[in-house]
Amino acid sequence: MVLTPSIPEALRWLCQATSDLQAASNDILHSCPNWVLFKVHQALEKALVAAVLCRGEAFAGHRGLMGMAQRLEAEEPELRGLVLDVQWLCDCGVDSKATQYPSYHPFPMTPSEAFPSVDEEEVLKQAQKVLVTLKDHVGRK
Repeated sequence: MVLTPSIPEALRWLCQATSDLQAASNDILHSCPNWVLFKVHQALEKALVAAVLCRGEAFAGHRGLMGMAQRLEAEEPELRGLVLDVQWLCDCGVDSKATQYPSYHPFPMTPSEAFPSVDEEEVLKQAQKVLVTLKDHVGRK
């Protein structure tokens, strides 16, 4: 599916990213860190897509969080630091697969058991920082 690049479409994606991040916040400290990490991934993915769309570029496919962050930072000087922020989140376990599928972990571990030491509040704070950065970026376009 190719998305038509425009500011209204970017804002629509940012709206959903905000909703996804709120859903992650609702799960904090409820013994489901894998769901917090997954929902943060979903929020970041949508916010990064929004930033691509506001550049006037069609979004035709998924490049992963790091791929989108690297491309955006390389082409938009005001997004300096985006790659480091996204990398930090990925290093904490923000991922769309490992948070959901047992096959990404050694047997007999499941995703619900795989992230016991993640600081959910710190992950959420960092994700909020990235979302604000990307919202500001879209707002300047």
